[in-house]
Amino acid sequence: MKNPLLLKKIEKSREEMISLSDSNALTSEKVISSSKELDKLINEYLKGSKASLKIHGTFR
Repeated sequence: MKNPLLLKKIEKSREEMISLSDSNALTSEKVISSSKELDKLINEYLKGSKASLKIHGTFR
């Protein structure tokens, strides 16, 4: 099951990270922190997707 609110958060976080990387080094704490937040959101989304697939019997 798709989570539209989480997908919006992912997109916003991705845009924020790209914007930060335009004005900061990719290794800056700001960009790395933003990247970690994006990773967290993506992992949360994927975890929910796998759970949904298990419920519907399409994931093994």
